[in-house]
Amino acid sequence: MIILGIDPGLATLGYGVIEKDAKGSVRAVACGVITTPKEEGLPVRLAVLEEGLQKILNEYSPDEIAMEELFFAKNITTGIAVAHARGVALLTCVKYCGKLYEYTPLQIKQALTGYGKADKKQMQTTVTAQLHLKSIPRPDDAADALAVALCHSATSRFGELFAVGNMTRTRGKNTSADTASLLIEEAERRRALKLAKAREKATRGEDKK
Repeated sequence: MIILGIDPGLATLGYGVIEKDAKGSVRAVACGVITTPKEEGLPVRLAVLEEGLQKILNEYSPDEIAMEELFFAKNITTGIAVAHARGVALLTCVKYCGKLYEYTPLQIKQALTGYGKADKKQMQTTVTAQLHLKSIPRPDDAADALAVALCHSATSRFGELFAVGNMTRTRGKNTSADTASLLIEEAERRRALKLAKAREKATRGEDKK
């Protein structure tokens, strides 16, 4: 399964593409950013984002698409600009793929690290380790987009909870402590499974001696 992760933004929109196999293993396919010229007006910049996303969708043919939810409390003006960009991204993606999902920054951090207040360096290190990359993806927006894709990959058992348009989101249930617990539970389950496989492999090695 190919998953496209998107970190929305007007000046810079990050994207990350990963592939998840039947065993749950993931690998990085591509990542990067779409940038828009700041000297242009809003309509032109939104058109640039749409065109860039169309190229990504056509090139990588994602089966599912995950996007970071907006969260801003201080700079409302910047938040509105990002909201415009996110709206264009949602529209462009839904025309291509109906399987759209969204996660808050808190949920993404919990899914990857088990800690909702992980800083940017911790997140980037985790993304690099989980995808077995040689270095931290650059720029930051690309690394953030890969984190969104990995979050969706890790929470596949609860996918419908995070589907765009899920009405429980409007009632606040998707950002509750219960949902956070599900994310942590899934992350722990995956770690336990990986540890069990490592132990089994080690035991087989001892038996052969």
